[in-house]
Amino acid sequence: MKKKIEKLQVNFSVFIRLVSIILVMVLVTPVITSAQTGKVNFSGTWTLNTEKSTQPQGGPGGGRGMRMGGNFVATQEGNELTVVRSRTDQSGQPVTTTLKYTLDGKESINTTPRGESKSIAKWSSDGKSLTIETSRTMDMNGDTRTMKSTEVWMLTDAKTLSVTTTRQGMNGEVKNNMVYDKK
Repeated sequence: MKKKIEKLQVNFSVFIRLVSIILVMVLVTPVITSAQTGKVNFSGTWTLNTEKSTQPQGGPGGGRGMRMGGNFVATQEGNELTVVRSRTDQSGQPVTTTLKYTLDGKESINTTPRGESKSIAKWSSDGKSLTIETSRTMDMNGDTRTMKSTEVWMLTDAKTLSVTTTRQGMNGEVKNNMVYDKK
């Protein structure tokens, strides 16, 4: 009987150690994984800072960027970035646009009043910037056109987001840098 009790105590001791190790792994592994990925999180309510932003260059159509680059709310959860922009259209009506991007290099498709866009978002090797390459096909008076653009998102500090956009304009490359302050 004494040997059975000793064996039971040893088995219980091993069981407790095993449960402790599993518990530590369950609690610590997500923290280690998150620290190792080191990818920034763009979540927040972002307000355009017009003083720090640069007007697009490149001729006709180049100045539209400031109108399009207004305030937005970004939500980054898991492998998805959601960007919600609210603005007022030319007739004074509120317009809300929601764009969703997967953050694993797979194609994301978004549909807006301007047409369908296909985007691929990729992290830099250090996880500090996100590049979103977008191709949008639009019908303009019976003429189908495809516009391509590249956005590079980067936090310059915890409360400042820089989004540098490059696209082809009528007179060549159009590039601008929109700077946003976190509310």
